Amino acid sequence: MKYVSLGLLVALNWGLVFPAFANNANFGKIILSPGFSPDKGKVTGYTGGSYPLSAISNRDRQGKPCIGFADTTPDHIMELKQDFSQLNIQVSSGQDTTILIQGPNNDTIRCGDDTGRNKDASIRDSKFKKGTYRIWVGIFNSGAKHNYTLTVEE
Repeated sequence: MKYVSLGLLVALNWGLVFPAFANNANFGKIILSPGFSPDKGKVTGYTGGSYPLSAISNRDRQGKPCIGFADTTPDHIMELKQDFSQLNIQVSSGQDTTILIQGPNNDTIRCGDDTGRNKDASIRDSKFKKGTYRIWVGIFNSGAKHNYTLTVEE
């Protein structure tokens, strides 16, 4: 019994330490193919959680810091059916948000913060490979809940 309890404890802690392996999402899945209609690239959710996004990665592949707080479970799963040469992912909440995108493998991280003078986060990047991406929308105040719309555009 002692070993079963220890194994369960290790498994539970593994999920807290390594949430990046989660395949479910708080607010569902986005499935996109090139030429997708605007409504296919738009989803809603709300911020919340006290998990520091820097625990997934301190910096992304371009050296940008990964900041903010979110839930351990990704907010959205984005499945790209084919490669995309460029995507723009924008958060719209009227708040100071952040974003972290992991995929299609666990080593590829993209992070975003303010968009120009707008405090909402965005990521505009190239070379999005076919595959599954996990998306966290963060906020600077741990646990703060704010509604948002996430928009993905080519």
